[in-house]
Amino acid sequence: MNRLIVLAAFFAILYGHAQTKKIDSLAIQLAYQKQDLSKVDTSIELIKALYKTQDYQKALLYISETEQLSISLNYNKGIAEANYYKALIYSNKNDYYNAIDHFNKSKKLFSDLNDSIGIAKVSNSIGLIEIKRGNYSTGLVNSLAAIKIFETQNLYEDLGAAYNNLAEAYFQTHQIDKALEFNMKALNIRQRLKDSTGIKMSTKNIARLYSERKEHRKAIEYYEAVLAMLNPETDQKLRGEVLPRIGEEYLKFNDYDKASEYLMEGLKYNRKTNNNDGILRALNSIGHLNLEKKNTRLAESQIYEAHELAKNTENTEELLKNYKLLMTLDSTKGKFQNAYKWQREYFTLKHLIDRENQPKLPTNTDSIEEIIEKKSEADTVVITPHNATVGQNDQVKNLKLLSYGLIIAFLTALTILLLIYLKRKSSIQYTQELETKNTQIQLQHDAIMEQKRDLEEINNIKDRLFSIVSHDLKDSISSIKGFLDLLNEENISKEEFNELIPELSENANNASLLLFNLLNWSKSQMQNLEPNPELLNIQEIFHDKINLVEPKIEQKRLVVIDETQREFVYADKSMVEIIIQNLITNAVKFSRVGDIITISNKEHHGKSLICVEDTGVGISKENLKKLFKNNNFTTIGTQNEKGTGLGLTICKELVELNHGRIWVESIVNVGTKFYIELPKKKMQE
Repeated sequence: MNRLIVLAAFFAILYGHAQTKKIDSLAIQLAYQKQDLSKVDTSIELIKALYKTQDYQKALLYISETEQLSISLNYNKGIAEANYYKALIYSNKNDYYNAIDHFNKSKKLFSDLNDSIGIAKVSNSIGLIEIKRGNYSTGLVNSLAAIKIFETQNLYEDLGAAYNNLAEAYFQTHQIDKALEFNMKALNIRQRLKDSTGIKMSTKNIARLYSERKEHRKAIEYYEAVLAMLNPETDQKLRGEVLPRIGEEYLKFNDYDKASEYLMEGLKYNRKTNNNDGILRALNSIGHLNLEKKNTRLAESQIYEAHELAKNTENTEELLKNYKLLMTLDSTKGKFQNAYKWQREYFTLKHLIDRENQPKLPTNTDSIEEIIEKKSEADTVVITPHNATVGQNDQVKNLKLLSYGLIIAFLTALTILLLIYLKRKSSIQYTQELETKNTQIQLQHDAIMEQKRDLEEINNIKDRLFSIVSHDLKDSISSIKGFLDLLNEENISKEEFNELIPELSENANNASLLLFNLLNWSKSQMQNLEPNPELLNIQEIFHDKINLVEPKIEQKRLVVIDETQREFVYADKSMVEIIIQNLITNAVKFSRVGDIITISNKEHHGKSLICVEDTGVGISKENLKKLFKNNNFTTIGTQNEKGTGLGLTICKELVELNHGRIWVESIVNVGTKFYIELPKKKMQE
């Protein structure tokens, strides 16, 4: 292995001044060592140091020579380490297939050596590259397997990397609480290691997670902590990101002065450092601030400048925010056709982002952690001393003998039972045939009577459906057809037709909502609805359904107060979604311009109490008595929105199917509160 000595001496002389003292010392030490195991260990230390300084080319040369020497010495640990560092380098070069290949080779060798720390290192590295590629399930399994060993062995550097892997995977799968937990753990490790770069990144991640949880003051606290740690020379990009983010947090609770201070500072700083992403973020937020303060002309200038930047970047988050601001801006200026265009762009991009960010694993990862624990216990059992193995072999032999005896006894008993069965079968066969015929006749009679009742019920349902379709649905569709005929016959200009688009859209929405309620009502009347209960997060359903009616909320300029909290109920998800959608749609329908809608949930006597409240027109005492009854009772909304009279009937039936109850409180011209009470766990039969 003279080539290894020559390489060591050559690099020690040529690059000695540019390398750290540790690399220089190891290279010289390696050059004078004999061709034995200690030389391999020294070479591994040098490879590790070169990897940390990102001198991959030189590290690969040493890896090749070290692997050959380890093979000649039959030193499997050296071969495993060489393959591990080769895989790390391929991973950093985004060569996934070579990285996985060498990781697997290394892991097999570490397993043969019963080297739990080596296995953990490889598992954690595989977890990292799988998370980067979006395979969050595989990444989580590998990192969770590694983390237990790192914690036991106090391997803080590897443990910090594993915590970061888990935090990233949980964030990408929208598990904010778990992501926050592991970022906190990572921050603690980085502080212990005095890793300034890691401390900054973990602190920034924690701030962003608090923002996602709408804990904006906490987010500001951590963002300002990051700001205090930044180096003006080396952390310019991070400073350019953090300044606008602090301004955005202040904007969330309408502290316009503080928001303006940070946003303007961020804009100036990003222009100075030519950071386009930072400029885009700052311009969007300042434009939003000026829209809130009614400075429309200034907001327009900033939002359109941001739009030009957003078109030329891959920052889809800020582009989506920009589309929404453009939609709000044009709506404020009365340019509804332009606003509709931006709204279409917004939802197209949002659906694309949602599809790309779709979680690739179940949100409950407790089962994954249990699998890891069971796997660790199984591995512990396998790695046993020789004497224990001999004892186990004896036990296996005894168990085999016992199993054979049990099988023979079972077959004997089975034969006896079969003979008894055949003898009894011949004696009672005739009696069973008579009983079967009588039962069939009775069943046929019962089936005919049941069909008669079902047909009568279906006929009644048909009459009600035809009544609704011929009246409400016909009106909406006839109105849409009338508008289109006017345009087709050129009786109105295209400009006049564009002015009628909002009314046309309203009719289409009415028809869509009518069909939605008709289908669910008719299905429930035909007794086809069977609940499939599960534990579900009521806060997520509220947020999804508010997003569906967001255009109508913005049109009426309603204020939505979100007092929901993360709480689980035990009910059918589809049914709860229908209930919440109907109640929110009704709140919007009967609210006037500028009214307030409040959504909330809390625990009440061991159950979940859900409330949808509005400050709209309210319901008279006379009409309150007509709600929740199968009578098609409906009234017109504040902007002449129509209904089917079926929505609340459906709500009541679906709530009761899920062992809950629904009621309403209302005062005319003050507002209305709809309450739903649902179980938090499976009901006892």
